[in-house]
Amino acid sequence: MGRYCDGDAGAVRKLYALVAPRLLHYAMCLVGDRQTAEDALQTTFLKLHHARTAYLRGADPIPWLYTITHRVCLDELRRAKRSHVRLTHDGTQLPEVIADLRGAPDSGEPDAETRELYTLTLAALEQLPPNQREALVLTKLHGRSMIEAATITGSTPGAIKLRAHRAYVTLRKLLGATKESA
Repeated sequence: MGRYCDGDAGAVRKLYALVAPRLLHYAMCLVGDRQTAEDALQTTFLKLHHARTAYLRGADPIPWLYTITHRVCLDELRRAKRSHVRLTHDGTQLPEVIADLRGAPDSGEPDAETRELYTLTLAALEQLPPNQREALVLTKLHGRSMIEAATITGSTPGAIKLRAHRAYVTLRKLLGATKESA
């Protein structure tokens, strides 16, 4: 890895030959598809190439490569989940079913009970401390990963995870108290 960082092309080929089969197998276990795993492997080595200046000389590069591969695969799985399109037998796309807060299909205009639930939920969200509300909105409503949310907020993934957890606990208490009083 040190020689690779110094620009030795032979070291790049040797590193690739040594770890690519293991990383490909790992990626296939994560994504379940050889083509996607091969794409993830290539992305891993692109990311490695761009981040090679951050390599700590003398450190074992294998855990670092596995971490990069893992993150690339998670990103790929998220992307596939977001872009999953359901088709009918004749090839036309099925419309996405819109759901209400309870997960039931949304029929358009919410009924009085659902409107009340929306109002209570929004009021409970407003009572959260700003950093907890921000973590919850980024991770649950916008679907950002902990790392993405941390980058957006200038925080750490651990802090985002803790803030989101505290937000869940507080919302559970607030909405539970509201439900009991109703």
